[in-house]
Amino acid sequence: MPTTLLQSNLPGLELIHRGKVRDVYALPGAQRPDGRDEADGRLLIVATDRLSAFDVVLPDPIPGKGEMLTQISNFWFDKTAHIIPNHLLQVPLGEVLPEGTDLSLYAGRAVVTRRLKPVPVEAIARGYLIGSGWKDYQATGTVCGIALPPGLKQAQQLPEPIFTPSTKAAVGEHDENVSFGAVVDAVGRELAEKVRDATLAIYRWAAGYAAERGIILADTKFEFGTDADGTLYVMDEMLTPDSSRYWPADQYRVGISPPSYDKQFVRDYLETLDWNKKAPGPHIPGEVIERTRAKYAEALERLAGIRLD
Repeated sequence: MPTTLLQSNLPGLELIHRGKVRDVYALPGAQRPDGRDEADGRLLIVATDRLSAFDVVLPDPIPGKGEMLTQISNFWFDKTAHIIPNHLLQVPLGEVLPEGTDLSLYAGRAVVTRRLKPVPVEAIARGYLIGSGWKDYQATGTVCGIALPPGLKQAQQLPEPIFTPSTKAAVGEHDENVSFGAVVDAVGRELAEKVRDATLAIYRWAAGYAAERGIILADTKFEFGTDADGTLYVMDEMLTPDSSRYWPADQYRVGISPPSYDKQFVRDYLETLDWNKKAPGPHIPGEVIERTRAKYAEALERLAGIRLD
């Protein structure tokens, strides 16, 4: 049965970041033959069951969500390894967890990874006009500086997928869409082009895979990092319902926001409240939590063929 974890507690390990969903710990690097640690080091990433909406972490967890996110990420990392390397290291958790830790609580939700230098941008691919892209298009006819044909409707498929990066906001703040030129200014043209090309290549491949299973991948965001040699890796999470917008193909209609395999039930509920979308977030009713959990589970089973309960 899936476990529930709102916040990890691993005494003896250095907690270097507690994000909206993931807790990240530093690990010593893999040992070389001479007994010294590799310079780059490693990370232990734990996906909790925390839920965020509108960039605010909510007080109630979605039981088993972290396990589902980790399993679907691992599935996609494996499936797309022919496109770009990823951060995963094949290290058993029992070798790195502190003595006395309940391995069953972490086995499905924690991974050991390379410690990379993050590329400071949210790398987003859009194949359909929805969300903030739809709002930008309505206002300007463009998305992240990319001019789109006039007359497009909400949720309409774009002529071709586009790269629409955004800033990486701190917890409690909102990401902002930026142009490709802003990415070039931030990281240099060569790395910016590598990130853009990898983002679109992964999106196209994954969208085709999902389509064969009756699911539309409307958009998704990736995180990338580089090692000491400058090699680019995809990292963090990958093509999860938290980082992607998945629609059941049989319920897709142009002109409306289709139902999605994600936390849309939570967003819809929050929109009914008198809440300013700033921390602290409100509590979520049990029925909304359960319907959201079921959507994550359905996405995991339909895309990856994995059931956790």
